[in-house]
Amino acid sequence: MNGVVKFPEKFLWGTATAAHQVEGNNINSDSWVLEHLPHSMYLEPSGDSIDHYHRYKEDIALLAGLGFNSYRFSVEWARIEPEKEFISHACLDHYKAMLECCCKHDLEPMVTLHHFTSPRWLIKEGGWGSLETAERFGNYAALVAKELGGMIHSICTINEANIPVMLRSVWMQRMEEADEDNAEFMDLGMVEAAAAFSVSRDNLKPFMYAIQPEDMDVILNAHNQAMWGVKAERPDLPVGMTLALQDMQATKGGEEVRDGYRRELQDVFLEAVREGNDDFVGVQTYSRSRFGPDGPIGPEEGVSLTQMGYEYYPQALGSTIRYAAEKTGKPVIVTENGIGTSLDSERSEYFRVALQCLAECLNDGIDVQGYYAWSAFDNYEWNSGYDKTFGLIAVDRTTQKRKVKSSAFWLGEVAKQNQFPID
Repeated sequence: MNGVVKFPEKFLWGTATAAHQVEGNNINSDSWVLEHLPHSMYLEPSGDSIDHYHRYKEDIALLAGLGFNSYRFSVEWARIEPEKEFISHACLDHYKAMLECCCKHDLEPMVTLHHFTSPRWLIKEGGWGSLETAERFGNYAALVAKELGGMIHSICTINEANIPVMLRSVWMQRMEEADEDNAEFMDLGMVEAAAAFSVSRDNLKPFMYAIQPEDMDVILNAHNQAMWGVKAERPDLPVGMTLALQDMQATKGGEEVRDGYRRELQDVFLEAVREGNDDFVGVQTYSRSRFGPDGPIGPEEGVSLTQMGYEYYPQALGSTIRYAAEKTGKPVIVTENGIGTSLDSERSEYFRVALQCLAECLNDGIDVQGYYAWSAFDNYEWNSGYDKTFGLIAVDRTTQKRKVKSSAFWLGEVAKQNQFPID
């Protein structure tokens, strides 16, 4: 394929954020509690973050000015329902104002209902290990659809619904590799977290800790309850879940092992999308993973790594789009794709290669409806704090001054033209 690729007429070009990572002072969330433990596994607390909660008007105007036609952001459950069955209409009004601002600037809003954080009261009542959470999440989704749905383009119920099961193996590996002092530190953190939420350690179930097989049933049930809740209020509003998908590749003899991992980490969720009433599947891809006969084998020797330790491999996007489309039979929206790097030229090149792979998928007849870069801003990256930079826009958190990077101008121009040249 040489020349210029033209994207579909109503293709969504956007950037993405998560409330806890950008808003600041999300004090009623479970993550806020975990960040402030004496033996916290977070490098630093989120604090003011980039103060997007108060600066959203200038931020949205900035994104629109770059050329994007959509913005994906999350509405924070812990703000809207800070105590069980107490609804903050002031916070609903805040998110309504954000949606109005998007409409003013011709940005189609894609709203995520749950992006890793939950109200702290929910964790005290069983969190993501309790089936009651699914019903409560469904009620919350219905409320958002009723109050805000008229201005929303589409809804993602749960961000990366499969991430807890992916983290299970990571957590076990970290515990095995940790020296005595680090193992003790992590263990104390778990004890402190359980005490903070007044639950036993076995019943400590923030979303990221819901790593047992039975917890996956709660998460998938919650997705379905949320979808039904939205559709009951807004039948025409497109709804889907997003999944963390790596391009899972096998070296010689590793096919069976790879397929087993893929079955557990991806296929179960993709099949749930196929069998459900989802309108789309959100693909979130950053890199590939490799498998040999004995299990995961890590990045290929000598390859470049990103700040997160992932292999630099933008080609992964094409493979995961194809796999998700094949497994679900549903339209695909790339709800996250990007790279943590201090070299912005590397970010632009990553986007260029990833978009070329996406264009090839479109050329082959796959229904891809949008592309959202992660992330709009350099923001809080969970356990890594503010050390990792994925953003199209840099932020000086002392002054909160925004600085647009070259990659943002490049991608914004692609969005404005709805086309770009490929090799």
